[in-house]
This record gives sequence, C-alpha cells and structure tokens, in this order.
Amino acid sequence: MSAATVVIGNFDGVHPGHREVLAAAQRHRPDLPLVVVTFWPHPVSVLRPEVGPMLLTSLEARIELLTAAGADRVEVIDFTPAFASWTPSEFVENVLVPLDPAIVVVGENFRFGHRAAGTVDTLRELAAGRFDVEGLPMLHFGDEETCSSRIREALTAGDVAHAAEHLGRPFSFRGVVAHGDRRGRTLGYPTANLPVPADLACPSDGVYAGWVTRRDGLDAHGEALAPGEPLPRWPAAISVGTNPTFDGLTRRVESYVLDRDDLELYDAPISVEFTARIRGQVRFTDIDELVVQMADDVVRCRALLGIEP
Repeated sequence: MSAATVVIGNFDGVHPGHREVLAAAQRHRPDLPLVVVTFWPHPVSVLRPEVGPMLLTSLEARIELLTAAGADRVEVIDFTPAFASWTPSEFVENVLVPLDPAIVVVGENFRFGHRAAGTVDTLRELAAGRFDVEGLPMLHFGDEETCSSRIREALTAGDVAHAAEHLGRPFSFRGVVAHGDRRGRTLGYPTANLPVPADLACPSDGVYAGWVTRRDGLDAHGEALAPGEPLPRWPAAISVGTNPTFDGLTRRVESYVLDRDDLELYDAPISVEFTARIRGQVRFTDIDELVVQMADDVVRCRALLGIEP
C-alpha cells in the first residue's frame, strides 16, 4: 500500500493557490499523510542568479506555513546545479519514488528536470502504473492570476493591501530585533529594528500601519507566557528604509509599538505584519520636522488600525 500523498512546488509565500494544492491533495487521499516537497534555494537564484527573485518568506517560515496548511512532513530539496541537471526520469526516480506516493498533486504550470523539460503530462507518463498525478489550475483573484511574482510586484509598489489580497493574509516580515542607533527612543518613538536581507522581499520604502508579534513565547518584558497564552501582538507604526534624514545606509524595518516605551525586544524574534501604507520615505531638513511628521503618522496608524489612544 502506498505510503503518502505528495505535493511538489516552490511554495514561496504559501499563498491561497499553494494552499489549495495541499487541500486538494488531502481531499484525494485523507487517509494518507501529506508530504510536501519544496526547493531551497529558489531554482532561478541558482540557474540565473542575476535575476533571482527576492523571496516572500524564509525557509523556516515556509515550512511553518506549509505545516499550518496541512503538511505532515516537508521535504526540502537542496537545489544545486547538479540537481538541476537531472532528467525528468531521474527526478521521478530519485525524489518521488522513494516517498512511495499514491498520488502526486502539482500546479498545472509545474516544470521539472533539466531545462524544465518535464511537464504535468511528462509526470503522468513517468508515473504510469505506479502513482496517480493531478495538475491543478492556477487560482485567480478578480481578473489576476495569483502567483508569487504578482505579490512581489505589489510589495515593490508599496501596495500591501493588494499583496494581502493575493496572499490571503497580510504580508509579514520576520527577523530578530537588532540593536540600532537608539535615536527613536530619544525622539519619543522607540523602535524594534529588523535588518532587511538582500534576498528577502519587503514593502517599498515608506511608512505603514501594522502589527508586531513577539514569537519566542515571552511577553513584553521577556518573561515566559503562561501555558496556552497567545503570543503578544501590538499595533505599530512601521518605517521601511534607510533613514535618509540621518544619512542611513542600511535598509531596515523599524516598528514603533503604539503607546509603549517599556518593551524589551532586543534579540527577540518578531514578525511585522503590514496592514496599510501611509506615505513614502522622506528626507527631512531638521529633527523638529521629523518629529511632527512622526506624530501625524501615529495618528493615522491609530485610525487605520482602529486603536484608541
């Protein structure tokens, strides 16, 4: 008897189209464990690094999202030039057959093997008599096809609302809070700062309303949460950029949690959820002008998030 239902894909962002592939696989064989095969790093980053896409999630976040979407196990394939040279037949024999699938479910645009020579039809031919194959159509939002590229385009434009429509949830950026310049605290707006790695997608430079969640099971002051207590989540005004007023060079996500100056978040893992864009990044001529604008940003964040002072 076959051991698993297998789903294959990059799954960058784990958007609704990806989640529907997993759900369809579960509907076919709810009696079998669901194994998700994904690739790291992104194939394009290996084969054409000059045009490799910025990723919507880290590998850790991808695995977490796939598990939340129903995966019983996530198999991560190390995508190397040697792996990319495998024929479609070698891919099936070395990757899929050892998983003993009853059925393999993929998106209809799935390609595999050297020079992406394999299609869903190729997979069916190679699977004949051993396992079933289903290719699912792409999901659409309105008249747009939902795909990771579409979400990246929305983030590049700062349109976090449109990105959320295609993601099926607000875009979230994760990281570990780094020690910054401590300048925000002196201005009355202490921030939790996350560096932006070059390979991860992030909304375009500007100011946003959103939420900050501490992810390590500790509270605002670093004390352990009670069993079953939800992770702390706070409304925030979020700045993305290099801080040009102070001639900054490093791109960061800086989050001011509204009305809180008591948080102990250094070295804590957090996620920053983007709800709405307020404005673009501005270089101010003096500190007073900046502080006035920050106060206005906070007022607008309150209104957008429905938060009372």
